[in-house]
Amino acid sequence: MKSSTDDEVKGKYHKAKGEVKETVGEITGDRDLEAEGSAEKTEGKIQEKKGQVKKVFGK
Repeated sequence: MKSSTDDEVKGKYHKAKGEVKETVGEITGDRDLEAEGSAEKTEGKIQEKKGQVKKVFGK
């Protein structure tokens, strides 16, 4: 798998995982889990964009 595609897939995975953690944290009132989910979701978005940029520049 190309590096760009790998980054996009991993980014989408972390984004989804972060959204789940964030939602569970909201429902249960666990602020730490909610913050962890929010951070992971942001990291996933960044990694996904990194893959898209690599694809544009052909890396």
